[in-house]
Amino acid sequence: MLVAAPDPREVREASLDELSRLRLPLPPAQFPLVWEPGDEIELRPTGEIEARIAVLHLILARCFGMPAQTAMSWLLESHLVDMVTPPEWQFVVGGKGDHRSFVLHHDALFSLSWVLGLSKQLDPTVPVDERLVERMPYLAGGETFGQWQARILAAPQHPADAAALLDLHYCLDWAYLEVEKSGHRLPGLVDANAIGQRRWALEWAVVLRGPYHDEPPGWEEVDLST
Repeated sequence: MLVAAPDPREVREASLDELSRLRLPLPPAQFPLVWEPGDEIELRPTGEIEARIAVLHLILARCFGMPAQTAMSWLLESHLVDMVTPPEWQFVVGGKGDHRSFVLHHDALFSLSWVLGLSKQLDPTVPVDERLVERMPYLAGGETFGQWQARILAAPQHPADAAALLDLHYCLDWAYLEVEKSGHRLPGLVDANAIGQRRWALEWAVVLRGPYHDEPPGWEEVDLST
């Protein structure tokens, strides 16, 4: 559903108000907006987001002991091999890659679950919901991707709400890194790595349309450098 994007300045003002409430530093005045007036927004197709959630969940299962053959069989049976990125495939097949970086995707998974309405909130001060695993494919029981899709009945967020949360996490990402560099205390139990992962998922899931936006990036192509 492609809709008109909300006023980016009003959204940014709300994001800065939230940073102030959390007693976090505010980004500089020239900190860029995520989108421009007149842009349009939409979410990626629900099936694509579901597939990304399923793949991330499988990657985490591999991190915690799922055998490579079991993981590959599940991907094949669920017709998700094409949704796995090359770095993910190397990890699934041979355990190659940065194990820690894949574990950190737990927060990206949490963020995507919010986008599909599987989690009620995405509070920057609260860790991943312990019950999140109940809403993921039951890999140990052999639940296929299709069976999981039928069970969860995804109810995606409105694109404007997801875009507003993206803007907030864009600002939070900057603020949390500043706090950690200064050695000051963060406002909750979530660190800068987790905020960055949540932002990564939102940057991928929210599609921005306008004269200054490129085509939506692949999962590994999401740019978190600014």
